[in-house]
Amino acid sequence: MSKRGLRRTLVGTVVSDKMDKTVVVRVDRMYQDPTYKKYVRRYAKFMAHDESNGCAIGDRVRIVEHRPVSKSKRWKVQAKLTAAAPV
Repeated sequence: MSKRGLRRTLVGTVVSDKMDKTVVVRVDRMYQDPTYKKYVRRYAKFMAHDESNGCAIGDRVRIVEHRPVSKSKRWKVQAKLTAAAPV
């Protein structure tokens, strides 16, 4: 396998699309607390490059690791999995 095929992919929800060609994606994860054995929900936010400006708030997207596009963008939107529910 080439080095290019080893990029990490994450699935998350778009929480902001205010910028041009950029979306903020929130990736949730759950883990079990080692002491209390309860499940804890944590999240991380990633800025991702969206070339077509096709993502809206609430969309479920897959992001993939990418070369640095700007100071804070190191991810790229690979696919839009589901669209946000209409209001």
